[in-house]
Amino acid sequence: MKPTLTIFKRELRSYFATPVAYVFIVIFLLLAGAFSFYLGGFYERGQADLQPFFTFHPWLYLFLVPAVSMRLWAEERKSGTIELLLTLPVTLWQAVLGKFFAAWAFIAIALVLTFPIWLTVNYLGSLIYSLCGMVIDVAMERMFPDR
Repeated sequence: MKPTLTIFKRELRSYFATPVAYVFIVIFLLLAGAFSFYLGGFYERGQADLQPFFTFHPWLYLFLVPAVSMRLWAEERKSGTIELLLTLPVTLWQAVLGKFFAAWAFIAIALVLTFPIWLTVNYLGSLIYSLCGMVIDVAMERMFPDR
């Protein structure tokens, strides 16, 4: 278990050692927001829910997951450290699991960072409900001016 954890930490650190991971996460977050609010018709629907977010999210992962996973072994070959990794007292399964969990954690970080979308929808939902309450209040005042 310890070699798997060591490979996991090394891979996760290597993701964030270059600005590629940050750029990738920013692009993912921008696309998630654009797909949810603009392409998903969030404002036109008149309903504050996350249905457009969850509709387009699998399509974002269709491009995110292969881009993240292709880097795992290719970077080892490119940097020449694959020989070192394969000669260490680590089984192939431990190396594969360590790299898999690191990629999974990177994708989980990208998913966790979409939390502001939920906050925005929650805020807009309460805003829409309060605006509806104000419209009903004004309509009642106009219908019954004596009260």
